Parts: sequence; C-alpha cells; structure tokens
Amino acid sequence: MASQEEKPVEWKGRTDGLPWMIRSLVAVMKVLDRRAIYLVMALIVPFYMIFNHKGYKAIYRFFRQRLGLGPLKSFFKVYANHFRFGQVIVDRYAAYAGKRFRFTFDGNDMFLAMLNEPGGFVQLSSHIGNYEMVGYSLTSSNKRINGLFYGGESEVMMDFRRKILSMHNIGLIEVNGSMEHIFQMNAAIDRGEIVSMTGDRMLGSPKSFRCSFMGADANFPMGPFALAVQKDVPIVAVFCMRGKWGVYNVYVCKITSLSELTPRAAMQDMAQKFAAELESIVRLYPTQWFNYYDFWNA
Repeated sequence: MASQEEKPVEWKGRTDGLPWMIRSLVAVMKVLDRRAIYLVMALIVPFYMIFNHKGYKAIYRFFRQRLGLGPLKSFFKVYANHFRFGQVIVDRYAAYAGKRFRFTFDGNDMFLAMLNEPGGFVQLSSHIGNYEMVGYSLTSSNKRINGLFYGGESEVMMDFRRKILSMHNIGLIEVNGSMEHIFQMNAAIDRGEIVSMTGDRMLGSPKSFRCSFMGADANFPMGPFALAVQKDVPIVAVFCMRGKWGVYNVYVCKITSLSELTPRAAMQDMAQKFAAELESIVRLYPTQWFNYYDFWNA
C-alpha cells in the first residue's frame, strides 16, 4: 500500500434547495407520515436516474465490477440505491422536524467504555448509510463530539443541524479552505474529546493512502490516520445503516496499530484496517454505498 499525493475528488457537501423550500419540507414532516414521501419518491427516482447520468454510470459500474452482478440485476440495484439515498435524506429532514427513530447497536459497550476513559479519540465513518444519524444515537454527556463539515453547506441546513446536534453534546468544526480546522481538531483531542469525520473523501489535503478495498486499490485520505497516530489515540469506525422498517443499525469497531510500527507505517496500517471494516459493511448493505463517482480511479 503506497501513499499518494494527487488531486482528490472533494465532496462539496451542499444540500440542494432554496431556504424556504427546506424550511417548508421540515414543517411538512412534522405532520406528514414520511412513508407517504417514500411512496412519491419511488415514482421520481427513475427520472433522477436519467438526469443524473454521471452518478448513475458510476454506481452501475460499482455493482457490475465490484460486486460482479449481471446487467439487469445491476440496473435494479441502482434503482434501489437511489431510492435508499432518498430515504436517508427524508429521514434527516424528519429528524429535524423532531421525529424519533429506533436504533440497534453492535459494539455499543466498547463505545461506552471509551467514553468513560480520559483520552480522546477519532470517530470515523464513510458516505454510506446515514452517518448524520449517529449524532442522534451515539452521544455522551461527559465527552464532547466535534464533527467536521464543509463550509459550503447552506446556512438553513446548518441551523437545523446545530439545533439538534447541540442537544446531544455535539459541536461542529468548519472546513473552509484555511487550516483552522487542523488546530481545532488537535485542540479537541488534547481536551480528551472526540473528533468525528468521514474517512473516504479528502478534507482539503491531497495526501492519501492506496488501500485494498472491494477487490482493487482506492485512495483513502491520510488526515484522519495522521491525527490518530500523532496524538496516539485510537480510531473508532462507526457506521449507521438503514435496516428494515426504518430501524437504524449502528456498527462500532475500535481500530489501533501496533506500537512497534513507524508513524507512517502505523498510519497505513490503520487506513487499511478501516478500509477492511468499511468493505465488510458495504458488502452487507451494498445499496447504501453513496459515492457517485469512480471511487477507485478518482
């Protein structure tokens, strides 16, 4: 596994829609059963697949090349993927409107034990499932969570997020082109807090590791693993996946490296271990892989 310094594919992270449209949808979600919106969305998805042709081709190749499915089955999986993504977005708006969700946990005891330890750690996920919902399930009163977000997001969406996340002892660190977020992340770890981010897309730096993932090598950002090694803290991989009947299944796994490794080798080791955990979840929930570009050749 070699490190790379290439121009990364970056996620801009901006939600479509005018402010009044977003506020109206949240207001509607307070009185409307979200299953009615799912039904309407099922009819809209084919049109979205047509007009979002670049994303369609990328996710189609994912099912064909990475999972080895046939053409027809891949097509239906692409539809299921788009529909599931729509459900995830609707669920977020429902959460903003005050709706409650049910969660199951795999590894919760380990997570709770780490919350009671004095040191901080890095919490890492990916663009699968509904990572934002983790903030409504894995929370702690004695260890603050600091989540990274892109500065390009609309202000009205950030207002909704800040309101609900603040109730769960979660703050936000903005990534806006400067290096200020680096200092804020380091300070949070020094205070014994949690830094939460995604581990599959770049956060301002082009530095990455090539890791074995789904049968081929892919770029994973160096930043999260460098932070963990430099601060000598573990990584906790967290995945929040939508299950049957709207129940979210949360998977938590601790990732560490061998003490005898050099710092760079330790970073690579943790990156590959995270990629392996991510692969196991993607294979369990293939229609919840939401990277709509050629992830392996980015």
